[in-house]
Amino acid sequence: MLEDKLLIWKLNRGSKEALCRIYEKYRDNLVRIAAGLVNDVSAAEDVVQEVFLALVHSAGKHEIRKNLKGYLTSCVVNKIRNLSREKIMLDSVSIDEVEPAASNLKTPDEFLAGDEISQKLYKALYQLPYEQKEAVILHIQGKLKFREIAEMQGISVKTVLSRYNYGLNKLRALLNSEVEK
Repeated sequence: MLEDKLLIWKLNRGSKEALCRIYEKYRDNLVRIAAGLVNDVSAAEDVVQEVFLALVHSAGKHEIRKNLKGYLTSCVVNKIRNLSREKIMLDSVSIDEVEPAASNLKTPDEFLAGDEISQKLYKALYQLPYEQKEAVILHIQGKLKFREIAEMQGISVKTVLSRYNYGLNKLRALLNSEVEK
């Protein structure tokens, strides 16, 4: 948190090193969140790049009042919402073309098993209503608290919890039906 405040201060004064550090620190997490929301790693990387470009262009123009991670996550989510309203991204790719995030599995057998599980999870996530998918991904992948998600979305914590629980229940149902096949 203290490092982030220093990085923001330096960024507002034109420090390229601060921008590089912010990018290194948050890029991977932001891409994973975006990829989960748009079902396309390439499009997710584009969204994150656009957010960082906007950060560069707005440096010194406004104060980031909350934590940097939350601010950047909010920017990514808002960018995706705007693009989805324009119907550009969400249905642009088949779920079969989506590649899961990099895995830490060691053996080829573990990698293949993990890849198959990841594909099933991505397919199930793709079937969730967007609001539920966003709540699940922001909490699990983005490691945001329900209160932070509620503030970001401008809704109550109870609504976020409801969307999250409905999303998890639907994922369980979808994955359980997949196991029964």
